[in-house]
Amino acid sequence: MSRRISIDPVTRLEGHGRIEIFLDDHGEVERAYLQVPELRGFETFCQGRPAEDMPQLTSRICGVCPMAHHMASAKALDDLFQVEPPPAARAIRELVYNAFVTEDHALHFYFLGGPDFVVGPSAPPAERNVLGVIAKVGVEVGRKVIAMRARLREVMALAGGKAVHPVLGLPGGVSRPLKPEERDECRKVADEAVDFACFTLETFHKLVLERSDYLELILSDAFTHRTYYMGLVDENNCVNFYDGRLRVAAPDGSEYAKFAPNQFLDYVAERVEPWTYMKFCYLKPVGWQGFREGPESGVYCVAPLARLNAAEGMATPLARDAYDAYFAKLGGKPVHHTLANHWARVVELLYAAERMREVANAPELADTHVRNLPSAVPREGIGVVEAPRGTLFHHYSTDEKGLIRQADLIVATQNNAARIAMSVEKVARQFVTGGDIPEGVLNTVEMAFRAYDPCFGCATHALPGSMPLIIQVRGSDGGIRSVLERGADGAIRKRSGP
Repeated sequence: MSRRISIDPVTRLEGHGRIEIFLDDHGEVERAYLQVPELRGFETFCQGRPAEDMPQLTSRICGVCPMAHHMASAKALDDLFQVEPPPAARAIRELVYNAFVTEDHALHFYFLGGPDFVVGPSAPPAERNVLGVIAKVGVEVGRKVIAMRARLREVMALAGGKAVHPVLGLPGGVSRPLKPEERDECRKVADEAVDFACFTLETFHKLVLERSDYLELILSDAFTHRTYYMGLVDENNCVNFYDGRLRVAAPDGSEYAKFAPNQFLDYVAERVEPWTYMKFCYLKPVGWQGFREGPESGVYCVAPLARLNAAEGMATPLARDAYDAYFAKLGGKPVHHTLANHWARVVELLYAAERMREVANAPELADTHVRNLPSAVPREGIGVVEAPRGTLFHHYSTDEKGLIRQADLIVATQNNAARIAMSVEKVARQFVTGGDIPEGVLNTVEMAFRAYDPCFGCATHALPGSMPLIIQVRGSDGGIRSVLERGADGAIRKRSGP
């Protein structure tokens, strides 16, 4: 008899999700689905709002990555109003943004993804968390992590007004310049961040890479997919979180495409599946071939693993050495191993801290001219940044008064959605079999999505239409008497109980 296993809710991620695993009569996995059951309508209720509201409005999508939405939105407004921020404004934006990436990558390593390795994939759930990590690495290390994250958030609040819901970006610049004492503080925190990043990389090597069983898991076929990879790169094809061109690497590592952000609709398309509210992206020129890997499939990946595959290096010296060591250990480019995201994330943490230090010492940061006022009639604007979780697109269309007619937000988790679905099913097929299934095995299935650091709250948008709804009417004995259903087409249907 067939059997269904539910992991509900899945843990250590942003948003809500569940995994449904269906076993056949022989106890083997027939299908496995990662479902996002929440529905949020940001794309819809942005309509009619003044475009200038968007950096504040979209930063409310997620409490973990508000700065990413804020910065993508501010850049979309630059494009919408056809105005270029002055050098000081760009420097302030990039300083704050790299502080955010450093803090966010630390959050994932120590709090969300790291416990699976630091504590162990099969450790008791009560220990597989940040407290378990602290117990493993020591209280002093725990204090160091918490203090560093607090310091980085102070920098974000110092320049952006708030760390969680910033009031920094405006079309054509930022809200205010930095004072001399504020620049001094940014430089001090940046130096501390570089030291912290080096410590974190050393910790990863000691606790993960020196363990042969962990390295074997990272390199295993269960956590491997040969897909395309996308990320922002600078003029030297090095990773850049704030600006650049989008570069796509093919499954064999060659450059498939390189294009400006305002060309992204020529390359990225979306589709829906009936079992989730998360949309799936694919490369439009290649086409959708289903949940398949390989050069004939349009499935691609973003996030740290993808950015390192799409780039040709890192633009800062310590991160460049870490980048070279990463590929040398994992067999060269490209790396197709999903769990290698964790290592790539620590390499990026080091780059973000180094880049923060470079910008904190840049002379243009002292300039008080931080905004060019827009004068063009707004029509359409596109802003792209590399969120910690991967490439983030904001695309706005307005009327002549600057009121939003359409907002299209393609977040990192949507870009990754097809590959995440493939990862969950492949790992489930590898590890789940009939009989009593240990909790540690189910956690291994969760590790398949956790490596991407997904944000399901950001990724759930509605297509035009109604939200499906099911109402069950039960009797005093608990049995279902009747059912009311509203489908995606908006039609309401009534049927008797089973």
